[in-house]
Amino acid sequence: MTTDSPHPSLLRAKRLVIKIGSALVVDPQKAAPRQEWLASVAADIAVLRKQGVAVSVVSSGAIALARHTLGLTGGPLRLAEKQAAAAVGQISLAQAWSHALSAHGLTAAQLLLTPEDTEDRKRYLNARATLNTLLELGCVPVINENDTIATAEIRFGDNDRLAARVAQMTDADQLVLLSDIDGLYTADPRTNPNAQHLPIIESLTPEVEAMGGEPPPGYSSGGMRTKLLAANIATRSGCAMAIAIGKTMHPLQALMDGARCSWFLPQSNGHTGRKQWIAGSLNPTGEITVDAGAVEALRKGGSLLPAGVLHVQGSFTQGDLVEVVDSSGRILAHGLASYDADDARRIAGHHSSETASILGWQGRDEIIHRDDLVML
Repeated sequence: MTTDSPHPSLLRAKRLVIKIGSALVVDPQKAAPRQEWLASVAADIAVLRKQGVAVSVVSSGAIALARHTLGLTGGPLRLAEKQAAAAVGQISLAQAWSHALSAHGLTAAQLLLTPEDTEDRKRYLNARATLNTLLELGCVPVINENDTIATAEIRFGDNDRLAARVAQMTDADQLVLLSDIDGLYTADPRTNPNAQHLPIIESLTPEVEAMGGEPPPGYSSGGMRTKLLAANIATRSGCAMAIAIGKTMHPLQALMDGARCSWFLPQSNGHTGRKQWIAGSLNPTGEITVDAGAVEALRKGGSLLPAGVLHVQGSFTQGDLVEVVDSSGRILAHGLASYDADDARRIAGHHSSETASILGWQGRDEIIHRDDLVML
Protein backbone atom coordinates (compact mmCIF):
# COMPACT_ATOMS: atom_id res chain seq x y z
CA MET A 1 0.00 0.00 0.00
CA THR A 2 2.77 2.44 0.87
CA THR A 3 6.44 2.85 0.12
CA ASP A 4 9.38 4.85 1.38
CA SER A 5 10.50 5.83 -2.13
CA PRO A 6 10.83 9.58 -2.85
CA HIS A 7 7.53 11.31 -3.52
CA PRO A 8 6.90 13.45 -6.61
CA SER A 9 8.03 17.07 -6.61
CA LEU A 10 5.97 20.00 -7.87
CA LEU A 11 9.05 21.45 -9.54
CA ARG A 12 9.37 18.31 -11.67
CA ALA A 13 5.81 18.67 -12.98
CA LYS A 14 5.12 19.76 -16.53
CA ARG A 15 1.45 20.44 -15.96
CA LEU A 16 -0.05 20.91 -12.52
CA VAL A 17 -3.66 21.28 -11.37
CA ILE A 18 -4.39 22.81 -7.95
CA LYS A 19 -7.79 22.38 -6.31
CA ILE A 20 -8.85 24.87 -3.63
CA GLY A 21 -12.07 24.63 -1.64
CA SER A 22 -14.45 27.31 -0.38
CA ALA A 23 -13.23 27.06 3.21
CA LEU A 24 -9.76 28.16 2.06
CA VAL A 25 -10.82 30.85 -0.41
CA VAL A 26 -13.53 32.59 1.64
CA ASP A 27 -13.30 34.33 5.00
CA PRO A 28 -16.68 33.44 6.58
CA GLN A 29 -16.51 36.35 9.04
CA LYS A 30 -16.10 38.93 6.29
CA ALA A 31 -17.89 36.98 3.55
CA ALA A 32 -15.00 38.05 1.31
CA PRO A 33 -12.00 36.42 -0.37
CA ARG A 34 -8.95 35.80 1.82
CA GLN A 35 -6.91 38.31 -0.17
CA GLU A 36 -3.63 37.84 1.68
CA TRP A 37 -3.84 34.07 1.43
CA LEU A 38 -4.77 34.20 -2.26
CA ALA A 39 -1.81 36.52 -2.84
CA SER A 40 0.49 33.94 -1.25
CA VAL A 41 -0.88 31.18 -3.50
CA ALA A 42 -0.47 33.40 -6.56
CA ALA A 43 3.16 34.01 -5.53
CA ASP A 44 3.68 30.24 -5.30
CA ILE A 45 2.14 29.79 -8.76
CA ALA A 46 4.50 32.47 -10.11
CA VAL A 47 7.47 30.50 -8.75
CA LEU A 48 6.22 27.36 -10.46
CA ARG A 49 5.60 29.18 -13.72
CA LYS A 50 9.18 30.51 -13.71
CA GLN A 51 10.32 26.90 -13.45
CA GLY A 52 8.32 26.03 -16.56
CA VAL A 53 5.32 24.42 -14.85
CA ALA A 54 1.95 25.10 -16.52
CA VAL A 55 -0.62 25.61 -13.75
CA SER A 56 -4.41 25.35 -13.70
CA VAL A 57 -6.53 26.18 -10.65
CA VAL A 58 -9.88 24.63 -9.73
CA SER A 59 -11.42 27.02 -7.22
CA SER A 60 -14.65 26.88 -5.26
CA GLY A 61 -16.08 29.85 -3.40
CA ALA A 62 -18.65 31.56 -5.62
CA ILE A 63 -21.73 30.59 -3.61
CA ALA A 64 -20.05 31.27 -0.27
CA LEU A 65 -18.99 34.75 -1.43
CA ALA A 66 -22.52 35.75 -2.40
CA ARG A 67 -24.52 34.43 0.55
CA HIS A 68 -24.03 37.57 2.66
CA THR A 69 -24.56 39.93 -0.28
CA LEU A 70 -27.88 38.30 -1.11
CA GLY A 71 -29.01 37.86 2.49
CA LEU A 72 -28.88 34.06 2.21
CA THR A 73 -27.04 33.43 5.46
CA GLY A 74 -29.52 31.19 7.23
CA GLY A 75 -29.32 27.44 6.70
CA PRO A 76 -29.12 25.32 3.56
CA LEU A 77 -29.96 26.93 0.22
CA ARG A 78 -32.55 25.77 -2.27
CA LEU A 79 -31.22 24.89 -5.73
CA ALA A 80 -32.51 28.14 -7.25
CA GLU A 81 -30.85 30.12 -4.45
CA LYS A 82 -27.55 28.31 -5.03
CA GLN A 83 -27.74 29.11 -8.72
CA ALA A 84 -28.47 32.78 -8.02
CA ALA A 85 -25.64 32.96 -5.48
CA ALA A 86 -23.25 31.34 -7.94
CA ALA A 87 -24.14 33.92 -10.59
CA VAL A 88 -23.31 36.77 -8.20
CA GLY A 89 -20.36 35.22 -6.40
CA GLN A 90 -18.54 34.01 -9.50
CA ILE A 91 -17.82 37.63 -10.45
CA SER A 92 -16.13 38.27 -7.09
CA LEU A 93 -14.24 34.98 -7.26
CA ALA A 94 -12.90 35.66 -10.75
CA GLN A 95 -11.90 39.21 -9.80
CA ALA A 96 -10.07 37.96 -6.70
CA TRP A 97 -8.02 35.48 -8.69
CA SER A 98 -7.37 37.93 -11.52
CA HIS A 99 -6.13 40.54 -9.04
CA ALA A 100 -3.89 38.08 -7.18
CA LEU A 101 -2.33 36.61 -10.33
CA SER A 102 -1.91 39.91 -12.20
CA ALA A 103 0.34 41.13 -9.38
CA HIS A 104 2.87 38.62 -10.72
CA GLY A 105 2.27 39.36 -14.38
CA LEU A 106 0.04 36.32 -14.83
CA THR A 107 -3.20 36.32 -16.81
CA ALA A 108 -6.19 34.53 -15.29
CA ALA A 109 -8.79 32.86 -17.52
CA GLN A 110 -12.20 31.74 -16.28
CA LEU A 111 -13.84 28.44 -17.28
CA LEU A 112 -17.13 27.14 -15.87
CA LEU A 113 -17.83 23.46 -16.45
CA THR A 114 -20.72 21.07 -15.85
CA PRO A 115 -20.51 17.27 -15.76
CA GLU A 116 -21.99 17.24 -19.26
CA ASP A 117 -18.88 19.07 -20.46
CA THR A 118 -16.75 16.14 -19.30
CA GLU A 119 -19.16 13.23 -19.91
CA ASP A 120 -20.11 14.07 -23.50
CA ARG A 121 -17.12 13.11 -25.65
CA LYS A 122 -17.46 16.03 -28.12
CA ARG A 123 -17.85 18.63 -25.37
CA TYR A 124 -14.99 17.02 -23.46
CA LEU A 125 -12.70 17.43 -26.46
CA ASN A 126 -13.82 21.04 -26.95
CA ALA A 127 -13.16 21.92 -23.31
CA ARG A 128 -9.82 20.12 -23.51
CA ALA A 129 -8.81 22.15 -26.59
CA THR A 130 -9.71 25.41 -24.83
CA LEU A 131 -7.73 24.52 -21.70
CA ASN A 132 -4.70 23.40 -23.66
CA THR A 133 -4.73 26.57 -25.76
CA LEU A 134 -4.93 28.77 -22.66
CA LEU A 135 -1.97 26.95 -21.11
CA GLU A 136 0.03 27.25 -24.33
CA LEU A 137 -0.68 31.01 -24.32
CA GLY A 138 0.72 31.28 -20.79
CA CYS A 139 -2.59 31.84 -18.98
CA VAL A 140 -3.62 30.39 -15.63
CA PRO A 141 -7.07 28.83 -16.13
CA VAL A 142 -9.29 29.24 -13.07
CA ILE A 143 -12.04 26.63 -13.24
CA ASN A 144 -15.21 26.14 -11.23
CA GLU A 145 -18.39 24.14 -11.62
CA ASN A 146 -21.08 26.03 -13.51
CA ASP A 147 -23.55 26.08 -10.62
CA THR A 148 -25.70 28.72 -12.31
CA ILE A 149 -27.12 26.20 -14.80
CA ALA A 150 -26.35 22.75 -13.38
CA THR A 151 -29.33 21.02 -11.79
CA ALA A 152 -29.03 18.84 -8.71
CA GLU A 153 -29.04 15.76 -10.93
CA ILE A 154 -26.15 16.84 -13.17
CA ARG A 155 -23.80 18.52 -10.69
CA PHE A 156 -20.34 17.33 -9.81
CA GLY A 157 -21.28 18.21 -6.24
CA ASP A 158 -17.62 18.58 -5.30
CA ASN A 159 -14.62 20.11 -6.99
CA ASP A 160 -12.27 17.25 -6.09
CA ARG A 161 -13.57 15.11 -8.93
CA LEU A 162 -13.85 18.13 -11.23
CA ALA A 163 -10.15 18.80 -10.57
CA ALA A 164 -9.31 15.19 -11.43
CA ARG A 165 -11.20 15.50 -14.70
CA VAL A 166 -9.38 18.76 -15.47
CA ALA A 167 -6.07 17.00 -14.78
CA GLN A 168 -7.14 14.30 -17.20
CA MET A 169 -8.22 16.85 -19.83
CA THR A 170 -4.93 18.73 -19.70
CA ASP A 171 -2.67 15.66 -19.48
CA ALA A 172 -1.42 16.97 -16.13
CA ASP A 173 1.20 14.86 -14.44
CA GLN A 174 0.39 16.20 -10.95
CA LEU A 175 -2.76 17.22 -9.08
CA VAL A 176 -2.74 18.85 -5.63
CA LEU A 177 -5.86 18.98 -3.47
CA LEU A 178 -5.35 21.67 -0.84
CA SER A 179 -7.33 20.67 2.23
CA ASP A 180 -7.77 21.17 5.97
CA ILE A 181 -5.78 17.97 6.58
CA ASP A 182 -2.24 17.02 5.58
CA GLY A 183 -3.13 13.80 3.84
CA LEU A 184 -4.69 10.38 4.22
CA TYR A 185 -4.69 8.61 7.57
CA THR A 186 -5.58 5.04 8.45
CA ALA A 187 -8.43 6.50 10.54
CA ASP A 188 -9.81 9.93 11.40
CA PRO A 189 -6.96 11.59 13.38
CA ARG A 190 -9.44 13.93 15.06
CA THR A 191 -11.10 11.03 16.85
CA ASN A 192 -8.50 8.24 16.79
CA PRO A 193 -5.10 8.96 18.42
CA ASN A 194 -3.68 5.81 16.83
CA ALA A 195 -4.38 6.97 13.29
CA GLN A 196 -1.27 6.76 11.10
CA HIS A 197 -0.41 9.16 8.31
CA LEU A 198 0.25 7.58 4.90
CA PRO A 199 2.87 9.58 2.95
CA ILE A 200 2.81 7.43 -0.21
CA ILE A 201 -0.06 5.37 -1.59
CA GLU A 202 1.04 3.12 -4.41
CA SER A 203 -2.44 1.96 -5.43
CA LEU A 204 -6.05 2.43 -4.43
CA THR A 205 -6.73 -0.92 -2.85
CA PRO A 206 -10.10 -1.71 -1.19
CA GLU A 207 -8.32 -1.17 2.13
CA VAL A 208 -7.35 2.37 1.11
CA GLU A 209 -10.78 3.16 -0.31
CA ALA A 210 -12.36 2.09 2.99
CA MET A 211 -10.47 4.91 4.73
CA GLY A 212 -12.71 7.56 3.13
CA GLY A 213 -15.03 9.06 5.73
CA GLU A 214 -18.16 11.17 5.53
CA PRO A 215 -17.96 14.78 4.25
CA PRO A 216 -17.17 17.30 7.02
CA PRO A 217 -19.65 20.01 8.05
CA GLY A 218 -19.33 23.63 6.94
CA TYR A 219 -18.62 25.05 3.52
CA SER A 220 -16.78 22.01 2.24
CA SER A 221 -18.87 19.54 0.23
CA GLY A 222 -16.04 17.08 -0.26
CA GLY A 223 -14.32 15.15 2.48
CA MET A 224 -11.85 12.29 2.17
CA ARG A 225 -14.29 10.09 0.27
CA THR A 226 -14.45 12.44 -2.72
CA LYS A 227 -10.68 12.91 -2.59
CA LEU A 228 -10.20 9.17 -2.99
CA LEU A 229 -12.65 9.18 -5.91
CA ALA A 230 -10.56 11.97 -7.44
CA ALA A 231 -7.39 9.94 -6.85
CA ASN A 232 -8.96 7.04 -8.71
CA ILE A 233 -9.64 9.22 -11.77
CA ALA A 234 -6.30 11.04 -11.68
CA THR A 235 -3.96 8.12 -11.06
CA ARG A 236 -5.62 6.00 -13.76
CA SER A 237 -4.83 8.86 -16.15
CA GLY A 238 -1.15 8.68 -15.25
CA CYS A 239 -1.31 11.67 -12.90
CA ALA A 240 0.15 11.73 -9.38
CA MET A 241 -2.14 13.30 -6.78
CA ALA A 242 -1.33 14.91 -3.43
CA ILE A 243 -3.56 15.79 -0.50
CA ALA A 244 -1.87 18.65 1.38
CA ILE A 245 -2.63 21.20 4.06
CA GLY A 246 -3.88 24.46 2.60
CA LYS A 247 -4.61 26.70 5.58
CA THR A 248 -1.08 28.06 5.91
CA MET A 249 0.32 30.93 3.87
CA HIS A 250 2.24 29.84 0.75
CA PRO A 251 0.90 26.26 0.86
CA LEU A 252 2.47 25.28 -2.47
CA GLN A 253 5.86 26.59 -1.45
CA ALA A 254 5.52 24.60 1.77
CA LEU A 255 4.87 21.51 -0.33
CA MET A 256 7.93 22.28 -2.45
CA ASP A 257 9.92 22.59 0.77
CA GLY A 258 8.87 19.12 1.91
CA ALA A 259 5.74 19.70 4.00
CA ARG A 260 3.96 16.53 5.01
CA CYS A 261 1.28 15.32 2.62
CA SER A 262 -0.01 12.14 0.99
CA TRP A 263 0.99 11.31 -2.57
CA PHE A 264 -1.03 8.87 -4.67
CA LEU A 265 1.27 7.46 -7.34
CA PRO A 266 0.20 7.33 -11.00
CA GLN A 267 -0.75 4.01 -12.51
CA SER A 268 1.02 2.89 -15.66
CA ASN A 269 -1.90 1.62 -17.72
CA GLY A 270 -1.02 2.77 -21.22
CA HIS A 271 -4.62 3.87 -21.82
CA THR A 272 -5.35 6.12 -24.76
CA GLY A 273 -7.03 9.47 -24.15
CA ARG A 274 -10.34 7.92 -25.22
CA LYS A 275 -10.04 5.11 -22.69
CA GLN A 276 -8.98 7.55 -19.99
CA TRP A 277 -12.20 9.44 -20.67
CA ILE A 278 -14.21 6.21 -20.40
CA ALA A 279 -12.50 5.22 -17.15
CA GLY A 280 -12.97 8.66 -15.59
CA SER A 281 -16.66 9.03 -16.37
CA LEU A 282 -18.68 10.17 -13.34
CA ASN A 283 -22.25 9.53 -14.47
CA PRO A 284 -22.83 6.14 -16.12
CA THR A 285 -26.34 5.89 -17.59
CA GLY A 286 -26.86 2.20 -16.84
CA GLU A 287 -25.57 -0.92 -15.16
CA ILE A 288 -24.91 -4.38 -16.61
CA THR A 289 -24.50 -7.30 -14.20
CA VAL A 290 -22.39 -10.19 -15.46
CA ASP A 291 -21.73 -13.77 -14.40
CA ALA A 292 -18.47 -15.31 -13.20
CA GLY A 293 -17.53 -16.51 -16.68
CA ALA A 294 -17.86 -13.02 -18.11
CA VAL A 295 -15.80 -11.61 -15.23
CA GLU A 296 -12.97 -13.98 -16.08
CA ALA A 297 -13.20 -13.18 -19.81
CA LEU A 298 -13.12 -9.44 -19.16
CA ARG A 299 -10.09 -9.77 -16.91
CA LYS A 300 -8.30 -11.60 -19.71
CA GLY A 301 -8.99 -8.73 -22.10
CA GLY A 302 -12.11 -10.06 -23.78
CA SER A 303 -15.30 -8.30 -24.86
CA LEU A 304 -18.60 -8.55 -23.01
CA LEU A 305 -20.88 -10.97 -24.86
CA PRO A 306 -24.65 -11.26 -24.33
CA ALA A 307 -24.29 -14.80 -22.93
CA GLY A 308 -22.49 -13.50 -19.85
CA VAL A 309 -25.07 -10.85 -18.95
CA LEU A 310 -27.37 -11.50 -15.98
CA HIS A 311 -29.23 -8.18 -15.65
CA VAL A 312 -29.46 -4.83 -17.42
CA GLN A 313 -30.55 -1.74 -15.48
CA GLY A 314 -31.08 1.86 -16.52
CA SER A 315 -32.20 3.66 -19.64
CA PHE A 316 -29.39 4.09 -22.14
CA THR A 317 -28.90 4.19 -25.88
CA GLN A 318 -26.22 2.77 -28.13
CA GLY A 319 -22.90 4.50 -27.43
CA ASP A 320 -23.81 5.57 -23.88
CA LEU A 321 -21.42 4.83 -21.05
CA VAL A 322 -22.47 2.11 -18.60
CA GLU A 323 -21.02 0.34 -15.57
CA VAL A 324 -20.26 -3.36 -15.59
CA VAL A 325 -20.68 -5.05 -12.19
CA ASP A 326 -20.36 -8.60 -10.90
CA SER A 327 -23.15 -10.51 -9.15
CA SER A 328 -22.22 -8.93 -5.80
CA GLY A 329 -22.56 -5.41 -7.22
CA ARG A 330 -18.81 -4.66 -7.32
CA ILE A 331 -17.91 -2.31 -10.17
CA LEU A 332 -15.62 -4.05 -12.66
CA ALA A 333 -15.48 -1.78 -15.68
CA HIS A 334 -16.83 1.17 -17.64
CA GLY A 335 -17.79 0.70 -21.25
CA LEU A 336 -19.74 2.06 -24.21
CA ALA A 337 -22.86 0.04 -24.93
CA SER A 338 -23.32 -1.45 -28.40
CA TYR A 339 -27.09 -1.72 -27.88
CA ASP A 340 -29.93 0.30 -26.39
CA ALA A 341 -30.99 -0.83 -22.91
CA ASP A 342 -34.19 -2.53 -24.09
CA ASP A 343 -32.38 -4.50 -26.78
CA ALA A 344 -29.60 -5.42 -24.35
CA ARG A 345 -32.22 -6.83 -21.96
CA ARG A 346 -33.76 -8.93 -24.73
CA ILE A 347 -30.50 -10.59 -25.75
CA ALA A 348 -29.05 -10.90 -22.22
CA GLY A 349 -28.09 -14.49 -21.49
CA HIS A 350 -28.31 -15.57 -25.12
CA HIS A 351 -25.58 -16.60 -27.54
CA SER A 352 -24.50 -13.96 -30.05
CA SER A 353 -25.75 -16.18 -32.90
CA GLU A 354 -29.30 -15.72 -31.59
CA THR A 355 -29.24 -11.89 -31.75
CA ALA A 356 -30.77 -11.61 -35.23
CA SER A 357 -33.68 -13.94 -34.46
CA ILE A 358 -34.44 -12.18 -31.16
CA LEU A 359 -34.17 -8.58 -32.39
CA GLY A 360 -35.10 -9.07 -36.03
CA TRP A 361 -31.82 -7.55 -37.16
CA GLN A 362 -28.15 -8.43 -36.81
CA GLY A 363 -26.17 -6.23 -34.49
CA ARG A 364 -22.68 -6.58 -33.07
CA ASP A 365 -21.65 -9.82 -31.43
CA GLU A 366 -20.67 -7.91 -28.28
CA ILE A 367 -22.78 -5.88 -25.87
CA ILE A 368 -19.55 -3.98 -25.11
CA HIS A 369 -16.52 -4.44 -27.36
CA ARG A 370 -13.16 -4.64 -25.62
CA ASP A 371 -12.00 -1.54 -27.49
CA ASP A 372 -14.82 0.37 -25.76
CA LEU A 373 -14.25 -1.09 -22.28
CA VAL A 374 -11.89 -0.20 -19.44
CA MET A 375 -11.41 -2.44 -16.41
CA LEU A 376 -11.49 -0.58 -13.09
